Amino acid sequence: MTAAPLVPANLFTAIDHVGMAVPDLDEAIAFYRDVYGMTLQHEETNVEQGVREAMMAVGDSTSCVQLLAPLDESSTIAKFIDRNGVGCQQIAYRVTDVEAVSATLRERGLRLLYEEPRRGTSDSRINFVHPKDAGGILVELVEPAAAH
Repeated sequence: MTAAPLVPANLFTAIDHVGMAVPDLDEAIAFYRDVYGMTLQHEETNVEQGVREAMMAVGDSTSCVQLLAPLDESSTIAKFIDRNGVGCQQIAYRVTDVEAVSATLRERGLRLLYEEPRRGTSDSRINFVHPKDAGGILVELVEPAAAH
């Protein structure tokens, strides 16, 4: 019999990022850089998620604001903007073991969007708590890639 992974009482280690849905990534990067003084930490296109994204570093903390722009009208972010407008789309918590935290949250009655973690920004491993089980907020679980 395999021992269950140890999950700390505090499932999350930090706020990893807050995701903001934006229609134009380049304009949003310029705004967050020029107005808020944030620096661009990472930018990529995630075809699987249907977004162009940028991580904007918040001071010298390890937290970021993630800017998410849709690749096309079928993107989840495009649908979010159509339904809710531009703005806060998610909060992401950093975890040390996304599978163990996902299993614990399922045991506690929460639904997760994916059966198995998927690839996120910078090769992180991610899953999401269904917003209907999290007070209407999309909660992302982020296990950073080992190299980061």
